[in-house]
Amino acid sequence: MTTTADGRVALVTGAGGGIGAAIAARLHEQGHRVALLDLDGDAVTDLSGALDPHGRTALAVRADVTDPHALGAALRAVRTTWHAPDILVNNAARTAAGSVWDVTVEEWDAVMATNLRSVLALTRLCAPAMRERGWGRVVNLASLAGQQGGTLAGPHYAAAKAGVLVLTKVFARELAAHGVTVNALAPAAVHTAAVARLGASAVAAAARTIPVGRMGRPSEVAALVAYLVSEDGGYVTGATFDINGGAHMR
Repeated sequence: MTTTADGRVALVTGAGGGIGAAIAARLHEQGHRVALLDLDGDAVTDLSGALDPHGRTALAVRADVTDPHALGAALRAVRTTWHAPDILVNNAARTAAGSVWDVTVEEWDAVMATNLRSVLALTRLCAPAMRERGWGRVVNLASLAGQQGGTLAGPHYAAAKAGVLVLTKVFARELAAHGVTVNALAPAAVHTAAVARLGASAVAAAARTIPVGRMGRPSEVAALVAYLVSEDGGYVTGATFDINGGAHMR
């Protein structure tokens, strides 16, 4: 492990498990101080303790990304502990399977608030300090569903993730001249605990539809994030990176 007191500060949302936890662990391994934000406070407390039992380089933050006041308090906690984030990974997401004909307005708004509005809110909270320092990295987790209109995770999920792709470009244009890059990742099926709960047969059936013959690993998504937030990623902005095993080629 290469963690040092001089590592940049990263904030990862939805860090309680799955892809978010893998991203947080990878960034911490690379020497960054990492704030892990999730609605599940126990999950991020456990993970931050595993990353650094002394609490010097990992911070658990319980917050609901749909609550602007909670997000403001979360950013104050990060600033008080270290300083405003140099790196923001917008990973928090909510799925709600169902037909486009059955989605209620209330459920639509709730999914949009988690998957899209939180990206707007957190980027606007974090980007000004990045802009002032002349360096920053924002990575937004989108989805193959946002490119193809897949509805397995819900039509509102797909619509929100499509919005993330556009919002990524908007912020990228706004911040490019200030040393701040903004990019998106669009994973397809990734083998997480939530996916595993679908059952072995369902996982195997889904894997057969992917050209490489398997689902992705959270660590593979985390590795791509690690590149985008590195110094070497400084010439890449406004881009969407497909990480889908060949399920969508362009």
